[in-house]
Amino acid sequence: MKKLFIVLLLALCLPGLAFAAEKKKNPLEAWQPEFDPSGAEYTYILSNVSHPVIEGVGAGYRIRDKVWEKSNGRLYVDFRPLSQLGGEKDVISKLKLGAIQGMMSSSVAAANVSDLLGIVNLPYVIDTFDKLDKFRNTPELWQPFANGAQKQGLLVADITGYGPYGWATTTPVKTIADAKTTNFRIAQAPVNTDTYKAWGLKFTVMPWPDVPQALQTGVITGLDHTAIVCNITKKFTIAKSFTELNYAQGLFVHLINKRWLDKLPKDLQEILLSVIAKESESTRALTRQQHDTQVAKAKEAGVEFIRLSDDEIHQLKTMAEPVLQDWSIKIGPDYLTKVRKELGN
Repeated sequence: MKKLFIVLLLALCLPGLAFAAEKKKNPLEAWQPEFDPSGAEYTYILSNVSHPVIEGVGAGYRIRDKVWEKSNGRLYVDFRPLSQLGGEKDVISKLKLGAIQGMMSSSVAAANVSDLLGIVNLPYVIDTFDKLDKFRNTPELWQPFANGAQKQGLLVADITGYGPYGWATTTPVKTIADAKTTNFRIAQAPVNTDTYKAWGLKFTVMPWPDVPQALQTGVITGLDHTAIVCNITKKFTIAKSFTELNYAQGLFVHLINKRWLDKLPKDLQEILLSVIAKESESTRALTRQQHDTQVAKAKEAGVEFIRLSDDEIHQLKTMAEPVLQDWSIKIGPDYLTKVRKELGN
């Protein structure tokens, strides 16, 4: 009877244990390294808040593997996505202190590091894939940005992306008048706050983890983000309309603690920076493809994609012009003017 009781108990418990094991399954299992990093002489801890299924995030793992190969196992890029090291504001503090060495910061948070880095999130300045490529590949435009956080002890190594920004909404937004009836969630970032005030729209500043419940309960009825992120993170299951504003490119700005980098042997510095540059460039091309793919998938699933009229886009640009003028003082009027002129704004 005792043996029978034990057998029955195990039969009842095993499904629960199996479920618990499945529940605790590592979401990053597919990205584990195919090498043992324990013998590395140097470690570069690199943080990001998002999921590596987004190409602009997955670049961190491609950088990890290529640096390991090029350095013959001397330098290990310990990539930590999915907010493993905390939220972006906390991670920025750790990066400045040198507690970690690198961060792929969202462009919206980058303006909290340095005002100059806010240029990439200003409305209708670097708003297309082509303009982004020209910005990155034109030295007189890129170098001030790359050096824009040096006073904070940081270097901008490169950029990857997550697509053009728009509005995911629970009811279709086809005009600015429609937008005025929507409560948008925006990121905890100064450029976004200033832009939404200038547009005269209702908004709520909210941490990303709080968004799903807020959408479900109607606390917010719109989301300022990209189609790539909205589709991959299932936001389109609730917000079934997307207004393609394309007012800015969502970016990950790759920041490195300069003091740590300067102490790294010269050959490893060159390997790290050259791999970051090469992988970031190829990832920007992959992001274009991912945008097209995710938009197509969302449309197949019934998401309605909407474009404002040219007149209304012109109105948004006009309304946002005071924001650009205010930020030009923070960024540097000559630099912002040069960027706008070179990119055809």
